[in-house]
Amino acid sequence: MKIYTKTGDTGQTSLFAGGRVDKDHLRLHAYGTIDELNSTLGMARAAQLDAALDTVVGRIQAELFHVGADLATPLDAEAKWIVRVDEAMTSRLEQEIDAFETELEPLKSFILPGGTSAAAHLHLARTVCRRAERWIVALQKETDLNPLVQPYVNRLSDWLFVVARVANARAGVGDVPWEAPR
Repeated sequence: MKIYTKTGDTGQTSLFAGGRVDKDHLRLHAYGTIDELNSTLGMARAAQLDAALDTVVGRIQAELFHVGADLATPLDAEAKWIVRVDEAMTSRLEQEIDAFETELEPLKSFILPGGTSAAAHLHLARTVCRRAERWIVALQKETDLNPLVQPYVNRLSDWLFVVARVANARAGVGDVPWEAPR
């Protein structure tokens, strides 16, 4: 199988369940940013997360394929093979956030993104996740989407913030509080 198809050379691409859209379509911005988020998580994993965090971040990477497929497939498409985002995915994020927060000192101020290389990549992933969320909101104004995608992506950005803090804490690196310039 060749990696190049030449079918996108005119500025359009195929959707999973058929049909073609321009490459600057909101749908492509949404699922393309999810793909970028997945790559950013790959960078975090390459930056030496501890084994337990590496495992859960790996699971999130797999889930992001479901998110991308969900966004790349119109809701009314005849595509029973697409695995759509479900409530259990968001619930699992919430449970993990609650569990991870037991390892952390309560926040008393805003913190600066950074710390270990892995945590810095996770903070970057959080901002990419927020951008994906903005594209999803824009796309929802144009077409019907699985209503469970938006809550999952919103919760994922919270999860990434907490996991970045946990990565630092487990490495013995404290949060850096933000201080207003004087």
